[in-house]
Amino acid sequence: MPMEASDIERMIKEAMPDADVQITDLAGDGDHYSAKVISQSFQGKSRVQQHQMVYAALKGNMGGVLHALALETQAPSPDA
Repeated sequence: MPMEASDIERMIKEAMPDADVQITDLAGDGDHYSAKVISQSFQGKSRVQQHQMVYAALKGNMGGVLHALALETQAPSPDA
């Protein structure tokens, strides 16, 4: 059963309330998405740590209900 983009966004925002989340369905199948996530909680974290935080927010759905998620993560720029 595919996962809705709105569910992905909701789960990420529950874990990181300040996050700016943009989800794109790459294949139109509800199974392959890209996500751009900008959150202050990424400040000082490596890219791997940032991605781990997003995967943790998805509560085990990666690799199961959600087959593929291309991630772009970053902390907000200081002047934003």
